[in-house]
Amino acid sequence: MSRDDAIRLAERHFDEGDFLQTLARRVAVRTESQRPESLPLLYSYLTDFVVPDLEAMGFVCRIIDNPEPDRSPFLIAERIEEGAACTVLTYGHGDVVNGYDAQWRDGLGPWKLTVEGDRWYGRGTADNKVQHSINLAALAQVVRARRGRLGFNVKVLLEMGEEAGSRGLHTVCRQYREMLAADVFIASDGPRLAASEPTVFLGARGGLNFDLNIRLRDGAHHSGNWGGLLRNPGVRLAHAIASMVDEHGRILVPGLLPDSLPDNVRSALRSIAVGTDADAPEIDPQWGEPGLSPAERVFGWNTFEVIAFKTGNPEAPVNAIPAHAYAMCQIRYVVGSDNTQFLRHIREHLDARGYTDVEVTQNGTEAMATRLDPDDAWVRWCLDSISRTTGRTTRLLPNLGGSLPNDAFAGILGLPTLWVPHSYPGCAQHAPNEHVLGSVTRQSLQLMAGLFWDLGEQGEQLLQVRQVRAESATGA
Repeated sequence: MSRDDAIRLAERHFDEGDFLQTLARRVAVRTESQRPESLPLLYSYLTDFVVPDLEAMGFVCRIIDNPEPDRSPFLIAERIEEGAACTVLTYGHGDVVNGYDAQWRDGLGPWKLTVEGDRWYGRGTADNKVQHSINLAALAQVVRARRGRLGFNVKVLLEMGEEAGSRGLHTVCRQYREMLAADVFIASDGPRLAASEPTVFLGARGGLNFDLNIRLRDGAHHSGNWGGLLRNPGVRLAHAIASMVDEHGRILVPGLLPDSLPDNVRSALRSIAVGTDADAPEIDPQWGEPGLSPAERVFGWNTFEVIAFKTGNPEAPVNAIPAHAYAMCQIRYVVGSDNTQFLRHIREHLDARGYTDVEVTQNGTEAMATRLDPDDAWVRWCLDSISRTTGRTTRLLPNLGGSLPNDAFAGILGLPTLWVPHSYPGCAQHAPNEHVLGSVTRQSLQLMAGLFWDLGEQGEQLLQVRQVRAESATGA
């Protein structure tokens, strides 16, 4: 059989309803990883709803307990073919955010897949059950088309705690590094640039959350009796933040900015339009770093965001000068940033301007920035394969604007990383009424079947090309 036959099998898998039935069974499992009582269901999703399908394709599967107590499990599966020169690692997560059952509109619910026209509603349809289900189904159709062979080896890593911070993922990657060894990483998460535009991204921006606190006294004091005499923590904190980011969103602390915007990243972003879907919010054209396009600001640069700000008692205000003010802030950052020194730069900046009363502390675990070189041979191969299948130009994002645990794969495992997302910006990810588009799902099954077919045909050659380039770069 041929490449076209593999793609037709993927189309039939969608058109005859088989994929819909598989996704419906998986959506029905309440895999809310933020709820401790969901732990048995997290195991069940893997053992009852994923492992049987993988074993039918010839995978050997192993459930891995989380190295952190009472945390979500992992699945590592592998399918090894004798004589195959290339190995791909794919990834996904079967857990979801809380369902918020009561907030879904009439006729919808998080645990039942409901089809309304092109929209398929249910928790996990966009993030991430549909995405890894597409990739595994496409692999199955290529196995059928090649009569039992792929032409490459496959390893699968599924986690069940991504929505709870991917606790244990990095440890598992270190402990099972040899088992997870591969030549390339191909997975799916996040949205396309737009529903009609097949997209590839090569990493993700990092994210560091930190708290700013100012505690000036033990309690509040009447603003009439003490106004003008006592420092107001809300005013102090507002000015401290304003010293770091101006009224147009431009970062004012040099140490919080990247070294540069590389030429090949700028080139990749030149044709990218942001926010073109009907559901997208209107972009503020004068916000952010001046001189950069919207695409460069969100995919190629760093941003400083105030996520929450509180002083006094907003729910029941009183005429008093508060004693305390708090803000949770965030830096989204790209490769080339001095992220290990962000908090030091902030501390020194505030001290130099007299804000020694503002405490700075990290909040949570940092997500690291990653980006595969856009000139890597794997990138052009992936773009060309998808465009060949869809007949459309494939959009390249050097990295996602948000954050993913890609550093586990790019850093710990040392893999070139290719992400091919299957949702779209208006999917209501993490919100009530989450959905995926059937048209995008069908196309994604097609393009992933084409991609995996091409990997079987061209994987060994790509490895040789990368090896020659590496030797040339090092002068070997």
